[in-house]
Amino acid sequence: MKSFNIRTFVAVSVFSAGAYLLMMLNFPLPPFPNFLLVDFSDIPALVAALLYGPLAGVFVELLKNVLNYFLVGSATGVPIGQIANFTAGVAFILPVSYIYRRAASKKGMLLGLAAGTATMALVMSVLNYYVFLPAYTLFLGAPAMSAPETKALVISAILPFNAAKGVLMAVVFMLLFLRLRPWLQKQAVARRAA
Repeated sequence: MKSFNIRTFVAVSVFSAGAYLLMMLNFPLPPFPNFLLVDFSDIPALVAALLYGPLAGVFVELLKNVLNYFLVGSATGVPIGQIANFTAGVAFILPVSYIYRRAASKKGMLLGLAAGTATMALVMSVLNYYVFLPAYTLFLGAPAMSAPETKALVISAILPFNAAKGVLMAVVFMLLFLRLRPWLQKQAVARRAA
């Protein structure tokens, strides 16, 4: 996001609204616990990151989660789920954006999506173990999980869930990307000329 003009702010706002709506269409994946929900709200953030730079994608993730916290709320009263969603989204879109900017091709996008999926899965596993799961038990007044229980949950559910979510988002985004690629390239040329 090299220039913060009105058009960029409007685009980030529109992408954020779309991401929020997609966030509301979440669903669980059958083999995983019901509190782990898949949504495709990171896709508008990824498009914003590709069009306007990584900071635009981060802003889309931030605005989407702020909207979700104020309009839906949180079971704990503290936006732990929204912070986790923000972190997962940023961990996914930043590697994709960085790699695609270095290698603007289908292969570059596939490599970026694979790196984003791996980064999201690993970052969320570590943060769930040390931050998010302990915070949920603290704020919900639930009995604290022992270290082996937490480790087992992270390895058996959190890590594979985030990997599966990343693969699902990558497949959906690749289908969109193949259709949007000429338009994305045209937008990049127009921004460079301006």
